[in-house]
Formats: sequence, structure tokens, C-alpha cells
Amino acid sequence: MTRHKMDRAVEGEVIVDAPIERVWRAWTVAEEAQTFFAPKCAIDLRPGGKYEMLFDLKAAPGDQGGEGVVLLALQPPVMLSFSWNAPPELPDIRAQRTHVTVRLQSVEPDRTRVSLIHDGWGEGDGWDAAYDYFERAWKRVVLPRLKYRFEHGPINWNHPPDLNGFQPE
Repeated sequence: MTRHKMDRAVEGEVIVDAPIERVWRAWTVAEEAQTFFAPKCAIDLRPGGKYEMLFDLKAAPGDQGGEGVVLLALQPPVMLSFSWNAPPELPDIRAQRTHVTVRLQSVEPDRTRVSLIHDGWGEGDGWDAAYDYFERAWKRVVLPRLKYRFEHGPINWNHPPDLNGFQPE
């Protein structure tokens, strides 16, 4: 069977030096998500609840980040899935939603594997641009910041660390 371009998925993985329960909280409690994911977060931990990550607090409402996205499914402490939107510079794609699943697996008492899959992509130039954006964002920003947060402490959003060369396992 031929795999179509629209069947593609961004896949990333990182090993975090923390117990699974702490990593779960980092993804599911707003104050904890603010330590690595975004400067402001709104999480209502139930299917259909908010899962909003706001990256640009100076932007106009609607253009600040993951606004309007929701939790789709939860299985504490091993899986959560949520809808996701594209960045504001891709308004046609931003008006639609893709799907992200995060899975946690305890590999040692104080180490957790975090696997992320982002799928639901369409075809065309706008979709390609969104896919390329998130190929970089999840693998070179979000997952490394999660690892950094557990190794060095919360992200200082006024001076985020330069993670070039910081390689998640």
C-alpha cells in the first residue's frame, strides 16, 4: 500500500530524568506546563477541556499560540492527546486542527520516555509549511525544553535558553 503525503506524521522522542508522575504533571497541570511548554497555559484536564499554550502574550487574542485547542483523550499517567493548530502566519491552516498524542513510559524509576506523534495533515503548500514548522518545533524546541526543564530548572521566558546543540536522547 502506498503511503500518501497526507498520512505523514511528526514523530519525536526524548528521555527525561524524572519519574513518570512528574513528567505527567508537566504536560497536564498549567503551572507545570509553563515551566517548559509556553509562558502561559490553560489546561482543563478532561476530554473536551482546554489545552491552550500561549507563546506570544503580546500578540492579539487569537494569535497568541495554541488557542482553541482541546484535550481529546487521557489515560493518566501514560497518554494524552489534544487537537492542535498552526501558527498565525498560516491562517488557512490555523483555522483547522491536527492531532497530537503524547505517550509516557517509565524506563527506570527516575527516567521517563516521552514519545510524541503529530498527525492529521492535509496536502498543499500551506499544509507543507505547517508540517515543516512543527517538525522543527516539536523536535528542536518543545521536547528539548522539556528535557532541559528537568535537568536545569524551569525555562526563563524572558531569556529562554539557546538549545542549539542540546540534543535530547
